[in-house]
This record gives sequence, structure tokens and C-alpha cells, in this order.
Amino acid sequence: MSHHTDANSNASGWSPHRIGAFADAVLAIAITLLVVEIKRPEGEDLVDTGALASFLWHERASFVAFVLAFFLLWSVWRRHHTLIYEVTLLDRLTLAWHAPLLFFVAILPYSTAVFGHATDNSLAVCLFAVTAALLFGNEGVVRELAARRSVLAEGIVAADIRRSADASFAVASVFLATAALAWLSPYVWYVWILAPLSATFGGGLIYRLRGGAPTD
Repeated sequence: MSHHTDANSNASGWSPHRIGAFADAVLAIAITLLVVEIKRPEGEDLVDTGALASFLWHERASFVAFVLAFFLLWSVWRRHHTLIYEVTLLDRLTLAWHAPLLFFVAILPYSTAVFGHATDNSLAVCLFAVTAALLFGNEGVVRELAARRSVLAEGIVAADIRRSADASFAVASVFLATAALAWLSPYVWYVWILAPLSATFGGGLIYRLRGGAPTD
């Protein structure tokens, strides 16, 4: 049975597919910019195999940053794409919160480039962590608002969207914590590899603390 809140009883709002298409475009451009920011070999870097190998090894941190940011943006795209088909009509507030969401999507390639060239710099690590935290925090807010205020599609349960929002909040919390810990050690960014686990277990914990039903 589809879920309708009292605020949505008049079935007014905006089609989610227009904002979905716009979000797809912004995310596609951001993902493309990630690889554009990686330094290319030139001149002496290409004279022989050894020189090229040395260059690629020197730039290894940029590739690590690229892979990390790519999967962060992929996760945001996949979850947002799912949300678009879970909602029939978007309310004004949920629509408005797409602005900061896409803002942080657009700025992530810059933070990634800085981090990729200075993975041992606390400020660079903090910049990336804060950007990622705000990105996932906003993504969680969009899902939370959609669950509470938008008209959901037939068969979609608001509690499931809220549970997914809590997973986003859990990931945001990990990045926010590492932003602070980066000033003690810049290598705290290795913790980011565990972000998927924080979404699963941390999200479930937040959901229960907020009074949600126990997960299986």
C-alpha cells in the first residue's frame, strides 16, 4: 500500500523525474571531472617505460582519491536514482534541499584533486572529509524529507526510505569524525574504506535509536 502523509493529501507537488534528470547530468559531469583532475604524463615522463612507471607511481595517491570519490558519487547517484522511482510527487522543501546536495556533488572533484595531491596533509584530508560528510548528510536529508513530506509511489513504505536516510547519516558521521581526527593524523583517511560497513551497521543503529523497527 502506498504511503501518503496528511501534508500530501491534496496530491500536489512536482514530478521527481525532472530533478532526477538534472541530478543525473550534474553527477555525470562531476564523475568526469574526477579523472580530468588527474595529472597527465608529459615530456620526460614518456621517454621510456621506467620513466612512465615512475610517474604513475608518484601519482598513485591521485588514483586512490579518484577511485574513492568515484564510488562515493556512484553511491549517491544510485540511491538518488532509486528515490526518484519511489516518489510520485516531490514537495517544495524536498526539492529545495537538492540545491545543497548538487552543490557538494559539484565541488567534490575539487576536494578530490586537493586530497589526491596531498594525502599526508591534514587540511587536504579534512577538506575532502567535510565535503563528503556534507554530501551524504544532504543526501540523507533529502531522503528523510521525501519520506515525511512527498507523495510516495504505490507499494513504497516511508519507513524504508527513512532507514536508507539513516545509512546516509551514518556515512556522513564517519567522514565528519575523520575530518576532526585528521588533525591528529592525516592517515586517518584509511578509515574511509569502511564507509560501506558504516552505512549498513551504523545506519541500522541510528534507525533503532530513532525508534525504528529492528532490522533483520
